[in-house]
Amino acid sequence: MSSETLDPEAPATLVIVGAGPRGTGLIERIAANAPELYAGSGLDIHLVDPHPPGAGRIWRAAQSPLLWMNSHAEDVTMFTDESVEMAGPVRPGPTLHEWAGIDGRTFADRQLQGSYLRWVHEQAVAALPPEITVHHHPGRALRVSGPRSGRQQVWLEGRDQPLPADLVVLAHGHLDAELDDEQRELAAYATEHGLVHLPPDFTADSDLSALAAGEPVLVRGFGLAFVDLMVLLTEGRGGRYEGDTYVPSGREPVLYVGSRRGVPYHSKIGYDWTGERPPLPRFLGPAEIDGLLARPEGFDFRRDVWPLVEKELGFAHYHRLFTVHAERTAIAWTDFEEKYEAASEGAEREALVASAVPDPRDRLDLAALDRPLDEVAYGSFAEFQEGLRGYVEDDLSRRHDAAHSTDLAVFLGLLSVYGQLVRLGDIGSWWHGFFSYLASGPPGPRLRQLLALSRAGVLKFVGADMAVDARDGVFRASSATVPGFSVEARALVEARLPEPTLRRALDPLLRELHADGAGETPDGLLRVDRADGRVLDRAGLPHPRRFALGPHTDGRTPGAFTRPRTGGPAFRQNDATARAALVFLRDLGADAVG
Repeated sequence: MSSETLDPEAPATLVIVGAGPRGTGLIERIAANAPELYAGSGLDIHLVDPHPPGAGRIWRAAQSPLLWMNSHAEDVTMFTDESVEMAGPVRPGPTLHEWAGIDGRTFADRQLQGSYLRWVHEQAVAALPPEITVHHHPGRALRVSGPRSGRQQVWLEGRDQPLPADLVVLAHGHLDAELDDEQRELAAYATEHGLVHLPPDFTADSDLSALAAGEPVLVRGFGLAFVDLMVLLTEGRGGRYEGDTYVPSGREPVLYVGSRRGVPYHSKIGYDWTGERPPLPRFLGPAEIDGLLARPEGFDFRRDVWPLVEKELGFAHYHRLFTVHAERTAIAWTDFEEKYEAASEGAEREALVASAVPDPRDRLDLAALDRPLDEVAYGSFAEFQEGLRGYVEDDLSRRHDAAHSTDLAVFLGLLSVYGQLVRLGDIGSWWHGFFSYLASGPPGPRLRQLLALSRAGVLKFVGADMAVDARDGVFRASSATVPGFSVEARALVEARLPEPTLRRALDPLLRELHADGAGETPDGLLRVDRADGRVLDRAGLPHPRRFALGPHTDGRTPGAFTRPRTGGPAFRQNDATARAALVFLRDLGADAVG
């Protein structure tokens, strides 16, 4: 415990930097835990964020109503349930569709989600004990100073005096970043030759006005940022859909899109779960994570973790296949399960699956799912357009057909795995991209729109491992998927989010934190204590008064809100941080009185 004591008459102060969904979730957990841990003591909570509390930047009202969430409204909640493993009490509440009174299968627009988040924030504040008061400061936090053993100071933009803080929680959410070396070179080239270069950004914040009607635009990225771009440059410019046909307005550019995989993220699944859930975790649970963390030599993701992930996802897949679609299997589930558990990775497991699952389409092949265009080459650009449209149509058909409910079982497996891997800290960026590609893709209707745009000639596919070459005064894109083909354009859009690294974050507070000695992973994420989110220094020592939650940390989770009854890793972290903060402030106040 710190030697510093508080004025017994002054309330303790907690500063939360970031008032979006993560900051709101933390306040909800403070309200839930305060009766047990902080009854009767005063506390001032200061929220620092230029954007509205609850919605924050990403879900703010001031954005196009054409932009949707990529989850069904029934799959979005900000409230805990019995599936969340935490020390604090469960405080249930409505999902988005229950709150809004809309069909649960709706893909709500982001403005509606922002309204839900604002309501959740208001409910969380109202649930706080009367001794706890919340203040919102609509500005940016510039830096945090102060000794490890004493009160912190949070310096705000446009304010001469800092906010004093007994504890600080950094809940920034998604971050802007300075350009990396490649992006700087492309930006300089664009300036020199009068081209348009839009670097990684949040698409809703991008100025797309320089992308001219009818002109080719290279787009690198095929995930959710691309979907937003597609919408804003088509419907957002007056185009419309008549059934499966797109009617252009004439104001659209022509988008040439490619990426590492060369295909869009998999469609959201369009049917409900029925029957028994796979009993997860089975091969990657707390015991396995404990074993990995206990290794004195550390662990390698591909060598030590990925085989466990593969086996866990395979178990989810085959449990569903054998128990619900048994007519497509050759042996009893009990026999398969026993042999699957005993089988080593690789050839032995593949041989078991081949003998027990006759149709290769019923087998789980994660490598093929991840890289569907590997070693695939088309004879012409036109053939590839037709081929990729067929790929997307097949994906839509499968993801909306309950006969392939093994896909939904794998989705549940991915959620279980993610909840476990959070404990390992920074495991590299590949896993997060793979998870998003399989589990967090666009709504089915968006992919149907993509098909219509392709047929209308507004959207064209470039292929896998899309290469961008800057020479001869233009940008040029090509891919081995269509040997010999290339396309020139005077505009290039990087359709992906900025990387959330400390060194390149444009947020001045995080840059200062890095300069001040905060720990950093090899991928540039802020190191935090896995138990409660305290910021670690470069020696691994936790700061007693600084916490961090969110995508800029090595404790990042799939999102600040989650699907009901799936464990909610972010909720678990929020609860642990809230309880640690309340205990620290309670004990600090007891020292002052004592």
